[in-house]
Amino acid sequence: MRTYIGTRQVLDAAEFAELALGMEELPAGIDRDLFRGPLAPESAEERAARLDVAREVIAELAAEGEAGDEVAGWDALYADALTRTVPFLRAARTAGRSAHAGEVAA
Repeated sequence: MRTYIGTRQVLDAAEFAELALGMEELPAGIDRDLFRGPLAPESAEERAARLDVAREVIAELAAEGEAGDEVAGWDALYADALTRTVPFLRAARTAGRSAHAGEVAA
């Protein structure tokens, strides 16, 4: 039996999760981890370096967008929005550590 999501055939469980969550619809050349951060913990130095590069890339894309490249302009907006997100798995791990045993969420 074959499984399809949209027009794409799913070959394994990882691809299924990726397609089901719409993660395959990234603009060309956009590295999600650069803007949003990796799933694994990163040091303060790594985070600062990653954010510096991300800001430079967003500025370059925005400049290209202002020069008339509509796709680059949309990519800049998308990348900028990613900088304000947290990967779901990392957020779930952090939430699990901050909950206290026996405490009920309000």
